[in-house]
Amino acid sequence: MSIAGNRNHETRRALLLKLKIGLTVMLASIIWSLASPAAAFGQPGVYHFGFKKSVEGRLPSIDEEGFKDIMMKHGALFLGNTSQKELYLTFDNGYENGFTSRILDVLKEKKVPAAFFVTGHYVKEEPELLNRMVLEGHIVGNHSWSHPDMSQLSEGSIKTELDKVKTQVEVLTGQKEMKYLRPPRGIFNEKVLAASKQFGYINVFWSVAYKDWDVNAQRGSQHAYREVIKQLHPGAIILLHSVSKDNTEALGSIIDEARRQGYEFKSLDELVVSNP
Repeated sequence: MSIAGNRNHETRRALLLKLKIGLTVMLASIIWSLASPAAAFGQPGVYHFGFKKSVEGRLPSIDEEGFKDIMMKHGALFLGNTSQKELYLTFDNGYENGFTSRILDVLKEKKVPAAFFVTGHYVKEEPELLNRMVLEGHIVGNHSWSHPDMSQLSEGSIKTELDKVKTQVEVLTGQKEMKYLRPPRGIFNEKVLAASKQFGYINVFWSVAYKDWDVNAQRGSQHAYREVIKQLHPGAIILLHSVSKDNTEALGSIIDEARRQGYEFKSLDELVVSNP
C-alpha cells in the first residue's frame, strides 16, 4: 500500500474512532437523563419524588435519587422513626370518587388517625367531607389550590396556591392551623421546599406507595392489600389515593394486619413532636 493509501486508511480509522466515542458519550448521556430524577424534566434541580421501596423488611431509601440533601436541609419528611413500629396513614384527595365517606367510616371504627391532603377542587366540592375529617380528629393538609408543578412558580405564586387552600379550609371547618404540605404531582425543587418551609409548612412525602390512582386500572382489594402490606416497615408514611376503590375495600384488612404485626398507627403531629 502507498504512503498516501496508509494515510487515508489511518484517517478513516481515526474518524471511525471519534464517531464511536461520540456515540458512546451520547448514549451514556441519554441513559443518564432517563435515570436522573432531575433530568427527567430537562431542568437540573427539579425532581419527581421517588424512592427505593422496602423489600423483605429492609428500609426504603432515597440515597440514590439525587434530592436527599435538599430534603434534609429543609426538614422534609418521607418516613418517621425507623426504630419504632409506627405507621402514619396519609391520603391524597384531588377529587372525590365516592369513597372518602367509607374510608372515614373505617378509620372511625378502627380508631386510626390519618392526614388528608386536599386540593382547591376538593375544598370547593366537598365541604361536608372536609368538616367530617376535622370533626373526627384527622389532619387536613395542603395539596395546593390548582395542583400545578410548583417548581415552575414564583415564591409569590406558591404562597397564593397554599394560602387559598388554608383560608378556605379554615372558613369551612374552623381548622386554623395547616402545617403539612404534599407537593402536587410529587414534583419539587429546592425553591419549593425552601419557600413552603418559610410559609410554615413541613413537606410530607412517603415511603409506602403503589400505583393506585388510576381509577380505570383497579385490580381488586387483595392487590391493594398485598402491595401495602409487603412494603410495611418501621416509621412508614403510607400514601394512598382516596379515589381508589381497591384501597377503600382493603383498608380495614390492611389496618388489622399491620396491627397483628405489632404496628401502631399514629398522627403526623405525633411524628413531628417526637422528631423536632
